[in-house]
Amino acid sequence: MEDSITQAAHLIMDAGKILIFSGAGLSTESGIPDFRSPGGVWEKYDPSDFYFQKFVASEEAREKYWIMSTEFYATMRDAQPNRAHLAIKELEEMGKLLAIVTQNIDNLHHKAGNSPEKIIEIHGTAFSVYCLNCSKTYDRDEIQERLKAGLKVPYCDDCSGILKPSTISFGQSMPEFEMAESFRNAQECDLCIVLGSSLVVYPAASVPDHAKDSGAALMIINRDPTSLDTKADLVIHDSAGKVMGAILEHMGAL
Repeated sequence: MEDSITQAAHLIMDAGKILIFSGAGLSTESGIPDFRSPGGVWEKYDPSDFYFQKFVASEEAREKYWIMSTEFYATMRDAQPNRAHLAIKELEEMGKLLAIVTQNIDNLHHKAGNSPEKIIEIHGTAFSVYCLNCSKTYDRDEIQERLKAGLKVPYCDDCSGILKPSTISFGQSMPEFEMAESFRNAQECDLCIVLGSSLVVYPAASVPDHAKDSGAALMIINRDPTSLDTKADLVIHDSAGKVMGAILEHMGAL
C-alpha cells in the first residue's frame, strides 16, 4: 500500500491537468447509501417503477417517485464532504484540477468548496427541481416544504407542468452539454483519477476510458475491481477518503 501511495503522489505531482471521475463509492463514505448496494434504495423499491416514461405518463407513478425521492433526499441534504472531497478541493487550490465529472447527485463537491464551473454533474442534481414543460427551476427545499404540508404530486406554478428533480432517471436522455464537456476534458487531461466508481454505468463510465485512450495516465481508487483495472497505470482497492488523504499527506512530506 505504501508503494502505491508513493506512486500515486508522483503521478499527481507530475500532472498539470487532473480530471476527477467520481461515483457512488465516494458518497457512501459520507453516509449516503448506494442505490445498488445492500440496504440501498433498490432493495426497498422496484427500479422499473421509476422509468422516465412512467413518470411522465402516470400520476400514480409520480406520487410513488416523490415518496422514494423524498426519503433519499433527507439523507443527502444532511451529508457532509469526506476526506476525498476535501482532497479534490486541495488539488484545485494547487492549480492542478481541470474538472470533476461526477455521477453523484448529492452536491458534495459543491459543499467541499470546489468551483461550480469545474463540476460536471452528468446524472444531474437532487438539489433542484424543474418543470418538464416550461423548464422553470425551483429550489428542492421549497418543493419539499409543499410535500411535507401534504401535497402528493407537485406541479409548476407558472404552467401547471410536471415537476421533476433535476436528476437523470432510467430511460431519460443523458444531458448533451455535460456529456460533451466530460469528453472534452477527458481528451485534455494528463491524469484521470477514478474515485469510488465501479465503472459499470454507461455512457458515463466511458469518460475515463476516453481519457486513457487520449494519452492521459489513469489512476483508479475503488474498493472493488473495475472493468478498466487492467488498463490503468495504478489501481488501489481501498476507501477513496483514506487513500486520497494518505496521498495528499505524502505529497506534503515530499
